[in-house]
Amino acid sequence: MELEFYGAAGTVTGSLHRVRAGGLDILLDCGLYQGRRAEADARNRNLPDFARDADCLILSHAHIDHSGNIPALVKRGFAGNVYCTPATRDLASVMLQDSAYIQEQDAKFLNKRRAKKNYTNGGDAQHEIEPLYTVQDALRSLEHFISVPYHRTFRLNKQVSFTFYDAGHILGSALVCLTETFGNTERKLLFTGDLGRRGMPILRDPEPVDGVDYLIIESTYGDRVHEPRPAMDDLLAEEIRRVADVRGKVFIPSFSLERAQELLLSLHRLEEEGRIPVLPVYLDSPLAIAVTDVFRLHPECFDEELSDMIRDRRVPFVTRELVRVRSREESMAVMAREEAAVIIAGSGMCENGRIVHHLAHGIGRVENTVLLVGFQAENTLGRRLKEGASSVKIFGDMLPVRARVRSLEGFSAHADSEDLMAYVELLAGRHHLKNVFLVHGEKQAADALAAGLRERKVAADLHVAAPGESFPLPAN
Repeated sequence: MELEFYGAAGTVTGSLHRVRAGGLDILLDCGLYQGRRAEADARNRNLPDFARDADCLILSHAHIDHSGNIPALVKRGFAGNVYCTPATRDLASVMLQDSAYIQEQDAKFLNKRRAKKNYTNGGDAQHEIEPLYTVQDALRSLEHFISVPYHRTFRLNKQVSFTFYDAGHILGSALVCLTETFGNTERKLLFTGDLGRRGMPILRDPEPVDGVDYLIIESTYGDRVHEPRPAMDDLLAEEIRRVADVRGKVFIPSFSLERAQELLLSLHRLEEEGRIPVLPVYLDSPLAIAVTDVFRLHPECFDEELSDMIRDRRVPFVTRELVRVRSREESMAVMAREEAAVIIAGSGMCENGRIVHHLAHGIGRVENTVLLVGFQAENTLGRRLKEGASSVKIFGDMLPVRARVRSLEGFSAHADSEDLMAYVELLAGRHHLKNVFLVHGEKQAADALAAGLRERKVAADLHVAAPGESFPLPAN
């Protein structure tokens, strides 16, 4: 068995790893890279040849930074199967189509804008921007998906099999346990994808896995500890009360998958408890609306608390004045309304989608608030806002930031440093770990987690993965 790192090594986006085992070339994830637009576009359009030629792809979960480049991979000639859990398959269906639609619409918008500026400046015509892939490309890629439930071992050939375990991160997220067998000898590689937090609403905690020899684990929050989840509801309530008093808006850039549903659940509870005024809540994301419908199809993924809520016929993902915004025209009408409101829109890092249009319209007004409720990768608009930029570029224009910007990372579905170290210690207590590889984290976070794990002596060896590195994984 040999392991090679390509994407989400030294960064948190574009997850893509390669495993060679039992004569097979296997991909773990194939996500979109997010960052500086030119760099991101180049990286997403230029996937390595080994990815195109791989025998199969095992997908940990449906977040776009893990799944979003699968249509481009298939477009380039990938002919293998894509294995994932049933919930991930259903989510990927709506996520990938939405990703393609956004890329088509953003390319159309930018081409129109460039053409207008070019005409005004009397310049020569420029080449049109092409979307990375189209909706049709996304639909073709879904033909490659095969669903495998949790705990059901699937054999890829005589030597190699895999089993999914619950990662507790988002609906359908999986720990991927790859097993290679030689006679009576075997070696197990566990890939966490994104590891969930303990004690979060909606989903169960991450499962322990026995007999793991090698571990690939994320390190997104490897250098920090999240605020307690109840404290996030307190801060959310505080900001909603503030904008209600000044007739402002709360803009929440949100991942449509899991984060939007958690926010709706929090708002539902805050309204029930009388801790916030009842305001219009605009779920301005056709994707989040579709994802919420998928949630209802997979109660097997829910934790006991949410299962009880559903059995009591309480609807968890609604507020009293929830408005589901589907069309672009409806979204534009929301921007024009002069009222106190909460607007939840994608994307979570403010790199594309409807939230960018909302920010362009409202970021210059002091009565508004931008709540960042997830990780903001380097060189994204969300990261610049989090770091206190006084002005930001949106659609080519520099706009002043006068709105209040607050970061509520306690809403994150990612394990923090304590969760990560506790999970590795749990695995090490069940079986001797030969090597731990840290991925999906910026350098500071990965290095901090590595230091903590080395101090606890959880494994014989430990590496912070870098792009292009490869490691043989011996059986003994």
